[in-house]
Amino acid sequence: MKLLRSTAVIGSLTLVSRLLGLVRDILIARFLGAGVVSDAFFTAFKLPNVFRRMFAEGAFNAAFVPLYAKRIEQDGETAADGFASEAAAALFFVVAILVIGFELTMPWSFNIIGYPMSRSPNDAGITPYDLAVLYAWLTMPYLLFMSMTALFSGVLNTRNHFAVAAAVPIVLNVMMIGTLWAVGHLQWSQRLIGLALSGAITASGIIQMCLVIWACRKSGVKFSLRRPRFTPGVRRLLILGVPGIISAGITQINLLVSHFIALGQESAASFLTYADRLYQLPLGIIGIAMGVALLPTLSRAIRAGDEDGAKTSLNHGIEISLFLTLPAAVALYVIPDFLISGIYQRGAFTAETTTQVAMALRWFALGLPAFVLLKVLTPAFFARENTRTPMIWAGVSAAINLSLGFTLFHTIGFHGLALATSIAAWVNVIGLSFLLLRSGDLRLGERLRRTLPRMALASAVMGAGLYWAKTRLPDLGAVNILMDFAWLIAVAGAGFILYVIAATLLRAYDPADIGRAFSRSAKTPQ
Repeated sequence: MKLLRSTAVIGSLTLVSRLLGLVRDILIARFLGAGVVSDAFFTAFKLPNVFRRMFAEGAFNAAFVPLYAKRIEQDGETAADGFASEAAAALFFVVAILVIGFELTMPWSFNIIGYPMSRSPNDAGITPYDLAVLYAWLTMPYLLFMSMTALFSGVLNTRNHFAVAAAVPIVLNVMMIGTLWAVGHLQWSQRLIGLALSGAITASGIIQMCLVIWACRKSGVKFSLRRPRFTPGVRRLLILGVPGIISAGITQINLLVSHFIALGQESAASFLTYADRLYQLPLGIIGIAMGVALLPTLSRAIRAGDEDGAKTSLNHGIEISLFLTLPAAVALYVIPDFLISGIYQRGAFTAETTTQVAMALRWFALGLPAFVLLKVLTPAFFARENTRTPMIWAGVSAAINLSLGFTLFHTIGFHGLALATSIAAWVNVIGLSFLLLRSGDLRLGERLRRTLPRMALASAVMGAGLYWAKTRLPDLGAVNILMDFAWLIAVAGAGFILYVIAATLLRAYDPADIGRAFSRSAKTPQ
């Protein structure tokens, strides 16, 4: 039950962050809509995010956490903190060089993501490529600060202090919401709004880094500033981290190329981004929270020689994730137009934009369970210091995504990129699951085999209810935001209640588990 409590802490704070992110996206949709400025802003923001996930989340989630946990188990916290200081110095040096290189070589280096953007002024006199480059100059330093934030968050998570690391993303959303509120009152142009948002992103990175460093100090981490050195610990981190970087790099390059392809159709990149934001809501709350909590749990169990405990935790992670993800995926597939119009459709975000975004969201929904399962399955490899296998399957998935996405983009349109992403994710999940089952590191327990089809049936019942209600629901986005959100809450609540009733009747979960998980809330990891 410790895994469920840890996931609940991370998930709850992630929920707050994602809800604020939704407010942020609603405001962005209101002020920027889907057009030249939104394409430029989303592209500029994607550049540091791609490399952040490669260097920070890729290398350090894959390699740093298991090595740090191993140092704590074998050599004690002081030695582990010394290793963390060495790793931080190396990461800061590498990422700083990358950021400086991009800053000095733009606008040329921006071509890796923004090449298809037009270099000619539009009717409003805005040159899309030059505008995106200006935004990217401001957003690129965010990579450095968030890479350090990810490392110190890994330290906190390994020590079972999950709250601050899960809460710091809230800062980004608060900063961007505050900026949008201010510029809305000042009635700035879309171009200046994008400029202000870009500056707010980097400022939030500085604050997030300071917060996790403070939390590490408060929790007793003995961190010291050091010059970068190629120590044995850094060498081992590099050996394990390079496949992690490559694995994350393949995935992120894959996303970059999909974005690159979408830029060939005006507004398509914005359509995909808005759809991506919505399916990322359950993915962040469930998948990322579970993955963050599961990796230290598996690492500690394996270091202690408790293989049965590790397998039980992995089964439990799969069960919790699917119980929460399957109904979310069904809802996103059945009523995407209703959700998007109620959340986004106002101001510069038109009914036609809703139709386009809904097409992409429906295809993303098909892959949502796979996206979440990847967050659960990959820690099973990382905890055993195996970063090579996820790298290989990320490459296979990327090849499928790019080839299929390019084909579908030119046959059925931009939403084909979302369908290709979902198909590729399922291929990745099937490959990793097969290898874990074959090696014996994953053993599907009797309870998981019993509850999984029942979860699917309960989700189908909920989906049927939403489909029945779909034709009876009002058109949102045409009245006012309060009524829109009242309808969204009512429908989401009714769907959730229907799912819980169906799941309870079908015995798709054990209510006693939830009671045991939260009966000792005072012992929840902080």
